[in-house]
Amino acid sequence: MNIENLITRLDASRGTNRLRSNEDANPETKPTNISKTKPDNRNELIPAAVLVLIIIRNDGLQVLLTKRNENLKHHAGQISFPGGRVEDSDRNVQHTALRETEEEVGLKPALIKIIGELDQYIVGTGYLVSPIIGVIEPPFELVKQEDEVAEIFEAPLDFLISPDNFKRYSRNFNGKTHYHFAITWENHFIWGATAGMLRNLSDRLLYQ
Repeated sequence: MNIENLITRLDASRGTNRLRSNEDANPETKPTNISKTKPDNRNELIPAAVLVLIIIRNDGLQVLLTKRNENLKHHAGQISFPGGRVEDSDRNVQHTALRETEEEVGLKPALIKIIGELDQYIVGTGYLVSPIIGVIEPPFELVKQEDEVAEIFEAPLDFLISPDNFKRYSRNFNGKTHYHFAITWENHFIWGATAGMLRNLSDRLLYQ
């Protein structure tokens, strides 16, 4: 898939937005079962944003991903997109995604072109995440934030959106069965919200 085809397909599927969560991996979950409330139904979800960054390489489109440090309080050691919570000083969720990307991997917002958004995603830690889609062309330099980011890497877009590469997992926690999608690229196990967002990207680009 080239960048022109990607943008065309995103535009064609722009009206399919709905709320998503890891429970999309539950075969019995329907879109109408997902609410905008926190898992404990007591407080509003905290707004956050991530950047799904597509890199235009000569040999194909790549997706930028990070591995979080093991010492972080939430999602330690997991694979994620650059991003974080919306601050009061942020103009909008696009600004949040670009600001966090610059902080985590050193990319200036001026280098990135925003081309769309994925469905908002409810995360079990109480966040409502807006995945923003952007593109970037080399040359650029990556500088990881050592406190948060253990590794920055790329994976081929075609691999990450292939339906055959997604696996469905379940685990028991506090007496309840929880579900999530996962996808493995080389030695990286991508699961949870990040895999769920990639699944959404797959649906949008492949019209699932």
